[in-house]
Amino acid sequence: MRKRAAALCGAAVVMAGTFTAVPAEASATSTAPTTVRTAELSWKSCATEDYPTLQCASLKVPLDHRRPRGKKITLALSRVPHTARTYQGPLLVNPGGPGGSGLTLAGFVASSLPAKVAAQYDVIGFDPRGVGASKPALDCKPGHFDPVRPDSLPATPAIERANLDRARAFAAACGKKYRHLLPYIDTVSAVRDMDAIRRALGAKKINYFGYSYGTYLGAVYARYFPERVRRLVLDSVVDPTDVWYEANLNQDVAFNDRHRAFLAWVARHDSAYGLGTDPEQVEAKWYAMRAALAKKPADGTVGASELEDTFIPGGYYNGYWPLLAEAFAAYAEDKDPGPLVEAYESLGAVDASGDNGYSVYTSVQCRDAGWPRDWRQWRRDNWAVYDKAPFMTWNNAWYNAPCAFWPTGSLRPVNVANGKLPPVLLFQATGDAATPYEGAVTTHRLLARSSLVVEQGGGNHGITLSGNACLDKHLAAYLTDGTVPRGYGEADAVCEALPEPEPRASGAPASARGTSSASTKGSALHGLLGFRP
Repeated sequence: MRKRAAALCGAAVVMAGTFTAVPAEASATSTAPTTVRTAELSWKSCATEDYPTLQCASLKVPLDHRRPRGKKITLALSRVPHTARTYQGPLLVNPGGPGGSGLTLAGFVASSLPAKVAAQYDVIGFDPRGVGASKPALDCKPGHFDPVRPDSLPATPAIERANLDRARAFAAACGKKYRHLLPYIDTVSAVRDMDAIRRALGAKKINYFGYSYGTYLGAVYARYFPERVRRLVLDSVVDPTDVWYEANLNQDVAFNDRHRAFLAWVARHDSAYGLGTDPEQVEAKWYAMRAALAKKPADGTVGASELEDTFIPGGYYNGYWPLLAEAFAAYAEDKDPGPLVEAYESLGAVDASGDNGYSVYTSVQCRDAGWPRDWRQWRRDNWAVYDKAPFMTWNNAWYNAPCAFWPTGSLRPVNVANGKLPPVLLFQATGDAATPYEGAVTTHRLLARSSLVVEQGGGNHGITLSGNACLDKHLAAYLTDGTVPRGYGEADAVCEALPEPEPRASGAPASARGTSSASTKGSALHGLLGFRP
């Protein structure tokens, strides 16, 4: 969880007028009839310059859905209302995380879909329980990621103890501050919240569109409420069979491959960066930079751990590669730490929303499934993975290490296998590091009527509405009338990946959210998705 777009429905947005709780009455051409009207939601304008029709509301739900009359919490919702005569119902959207805010994503999705398609849906964003503008919002230990942290590589017992102390302290802080909440911050509780949103919207069924962890959230919703799913889109698909400890170890290998793809790209553009034409030579220089920063952090801010934080986003989105390559070259070749510090502040630094996101991330992942409680197993497993994938392994281990000490018990992962759904549409890039390709193949098999659209040769995480017209054509067709491709084998349709970025022109302004060659849509989307699955 890094820097995120500011949450909506706060003081910075315009509040002007109240709207009906239920969408405009469906016309004779409507394909998604509503149930009874409800007065639970009072929509008010929370317009922004980018999303002038955005509205916000709040909904109270039980903290414990088994006790509906018990303590309540509040969910923050957003909506871009439909405008077409044909109304296809609510389309709930989620950016992943867990811990990602979905309020702004509603505006992004509504404005990025073809206008004729978006006009037929109420696009609904929501902050899941504990997140962002929902109340209470978790913040277990503000400043947990403040620089400079201990080196992530536990090369000595002292470094390992320092990192273990941080992990224990974070888990203990969560337990002390939110003991009454933590047993209810999990995927299944969030799924029941989604169904409460459906009821409050007055809809018999929902449409759903989730990225990253949002794919697992959607698959679990479908498992619990298959009869309430109308359409289901899952982009960059979590493997539901290895949540969450094994998933992180698998990620480490995939991120190492993606980081090496970045370094090979740098080598191909030696004329721009001067770091060498041999990828192995460039890789050696990157690890030399890491070793130097472990001894002397740049500007007293970017040490070895912060360097990893800065470059991990490049594994999610190659639109960041030019910025990262410039920072790498400036430090390694010119001894100039300035661009590296700027890149860290843009991509790696964790602000207050990031503290909130990480608090929810750990709360959900540590609660959702069992984690080893014996640190010796973590040590063995992560050193074994590090031997073949050094880039992110220990950084990721410490990111998840509070789960070894989490103050609540764990639930069982949900078996999402489902033969009761209408056609479902999955999207996956073959080189995605955050949710490796095999997870989409597994989910395709488990969801009996699903279709898988593959971006061949792509490595980004979150691929629809990101500039690839082939992918977006399949998405639009499905949301228009339920059309899905049907093929043979693993993939039902294949789209070619977008071209890799080009180095920025000399003198181009530094920008962490895109480059001169990155699509505007891709940059905007990846500014909303965050950097952990």
